[in-house]
Amino acid sequence: MAKKLTHLDDAGRAKMVDVGHKPVTAREAHAEGFVLLQRETIRAIAEERVPKGEVLGTARVAGIMAAKRCGELIPLCHPLGVESVEVHFDIPELESASDGEPVRLHVKAIARINAKTGVEMEALTAASIAALTVYDMVKAVDKSAVIDSIRLLTKSGGKSGSYEAETSEPEDPPPPKSSRSSKATPRVLMGEAGAASAAAQNPSGDREALRKFMLARHLRATEWAKSAAVPINELYGYLSGRSRALSEASRDRLAKAARATPDEMFGRGKKR
Repeated sequence: MAKKLTHLDDAGRAKMVDVGHKPVTAREAHAEGFVLLQRETIRAIAEERVPKGEVLGTARVAGIMAAKRCGELIPLCHPLGVESVEVHFDIPELESASDGEPVRLHVKAIARINAKTGVEMEALTAASIAALTVYDMVKAVDKSAVIDSIRLLTKSGGKSGSYEAETSEPEDPPPPKSSRSSKATPRVLMGEAGAASAAAQNPSGDREALRKFMLARHLRATEWAKSAAVPINELYGYLSGRSRALSEASRDRLAKAARATPDEMFGRGKKR
């Protein structure tokens, strides 16, 4: 039997769902979207050369402001006093794209609240408006920009429980089989040898641990990379999964800038 739409009354007319009887629970929702941009546009964003101003900072604030007004923008959404909204961006690694091929700027939004209803729409609104703001900021220099794949990634809390979307990122390839007599393959760059060997066993786990470290320390990728004198594209390329590892030198610089150790950054406990 098909589920009845709760936003419709018995006569089929739209209504706001009554959530007065529901218990207050901790709610959280993650949403994402992409903006397809030309390579030179991505470079201009990373180097803060866009004529209209600083793109990602402006888009981040716009997404947060939009999430706070979601109930005014979407007719049947409940007006909620969201307690936390975050907007993050992953700049793609330009070296991995062919000349002339558009690249995707990843937008991710997180909304949290203790309430009687969820914040999925707030997270989706934040991701959508952040992407629209990126478009507005770059449209003078990149009229071919395209907003793509806005969707809910995860939600938790409430009667319906948790939801997690299927991943859209390709899985990391399995690590090469090691042998005592084998030499480093051409795929391992000279500066990445140490980092590759440290992360080869679980690159996805290390990447997720680094993201959690950044959230816990309130580190923004662009500012963190700059303070550590690490190439912005290298850090974004790793966070977005387009490269398997950070170079050993970059890991050490990032750890020093965050006043932590590389093991702390990747969630590795001290070996006894």
